[in-house]
Amino acid sequence: MKINVIFYSLYGHNYRMAQAVAEGAREVEGAEVGLFQIQETFTAEILKKMGGTESKKSFEHLPVATVDNLSEADAIIFGTPTRFGMMAAQMRAFLDRTGGIWSQGALIGKVGSVFTSSSTQHGGQESTILSFHTTLLHHGMVIVGVPYSETRQSTLDEITGGSPYGASTIAGSGPDTRHPSENELGIARFQGRHVAEITKKLVGE
Repeated sequence: MKINVIFYSLYGHNYRMAQAVAEGAREVEGAEVGLFQIQETFTAEILKKMGGTESKKSFEHLPVATVDNLSEADAIIFGTPTRFGMMAAQMRAFLDRTGGIWSQGALIGKVGSVFTSSSTQHGGQESTILSFHTTLLHHGMVIVGVPYSETRQSTLDEITGGSPYGASTIAGSGPDTRHPSENELGIARFQGRHVAEITKKLVGE
């Protein structure tokens, strides 16, 4: 049972969430989990101006995702920051290269799930995940979210990300303004584990 976590991150918030998702998935017996980053499209000059140069170094060791990383997996968990209520352009560019495997029906019946981040509490986390689902449905994927059995998404004790659509974090406006809380990381681990458990049932292994 192969599960690939594929994310785009600029300041490292989605990288940390991706790590937690992968940790949760690995808790399920038989799960082989891969962690991949989406190729950056910003130039080095733009990254420097945006303050993302140093944060990108924290995950530069990870392989860049290819379309083959989709078709080889039984489940794919995607992570993207929110850009005006939708996925980041880097993730969109990657998905726009999947026409070939779409025509082959290569992702039909595979499990798909999404997590995200936004700079503010109401920065489009849910709309980003829901609009992302449209692409997964066009590929014929089985969408898995975060059920309310994960009670941390309902906490009133702190401001937190997380919804039935997927794990999320509030990132602030730069690399050092806010990091994922333990509550948000816990929801991310749950999502990874939940996806792996459902995938295990579907593949029968």
